[in-house]
Amino acid sequence: MIKEALLKIYDVHYRKLMIFSFILLLICISSLFIVYARTGEFFQKGVSLKGGITMTIPVDYPIDIKQIETSLLNKYPQADISVREITQGGAVSAITIEASDVTSADLEQTLPELGVKLEKGKYSIESMGSSLGQRFFTQIIKALIMAFICMSIVVFITFRSIVPSMFVILTAASDILSTLAVTSIIGMKMSTAGIAALLMLIGYSVDTDILLTTKVLKRKGEGGTVFERTVGALRTGLTMTATALVAGIIGLFFTQSQTIRDIMLITVIGLCFDLVYTWFQNAGILRWYMERKDGRT
Repeated sequence: MIKEALLKIYDVHYRKLMIFSFILLLICISSLFIVYARTGEFFQKGVSLKGGITMTIPVDYPIDIKQIETSLLNKYPQADISVREITQGGAVSAITIEASDVTSADLEQTLPELGVKLEKGKYSIESMGSSLGQRFFTQIIKALIMAFICMSIVVFITFRSIVPSMFVILTAASDILSTLAVTSIIGMKMSTAGIAALLMLIGYSVDTDILLTTKVLKRKGEGGTVFERTVGALRTGLTMTATALVAGIIGLFFTQSQTIRDIMLITVIGLCFDLVYTWFQNAGILRWYMERKDGRT
């Protein structure tokens, strides 16, 4: 009963749902520009993209990472510093300090004053120059652009039509931009692993969009209305997305690696947006396009 009621709402109000998706996209794009106006960047870059040092320190005693981070920022106000903990078996086993515009010698001098024990040979320091970080960032942007170009070519070859292909590309772009907006709002620092997750999101988004477009366009001869074919794709698509979401949520809460946790967080955020942009935005535009093409209002 509830299922039929939801499908009826989906059928009757598909234009409103489509408009909602575009309003959501506009809000996300606006938030990106607000962040850019405040910081000069659309999103915060981590050490792997910006350059700096990463210090990993094993700990076997209670430690307040928020207090350490606040103290370091107060002492080095010009620096960009973040402190994270690494857990193992539910207990903190180490902390990592990512910092730019501050030297490793400064940290080695200051941390003992904050109660962090630095035993020689038991902690590690990795450094990356700003020029190398910028080079990585430039190459990653090129990879994203190439991914969209290749995706566009494949989609166009598949459907042999410009308009539906553009709908698929719009949905994928909406997914990426909205995910970036949320990561910027929550203050997440984007690393090379985060960019890899965004590349993975392109695949997830295009997967469901191609499923939808194939059902609506290429299987028109199988009969049924545009809405009925959309619902057929919806059942399969929701199963696919739900499976990926469950895997992402499990990885997010149970992994001990901060890198994997960042990837899973971006994946979960992107998949949630993909539900909106595939089944509200793309499905709505496709239905409007097909009805206009067939001469219906």
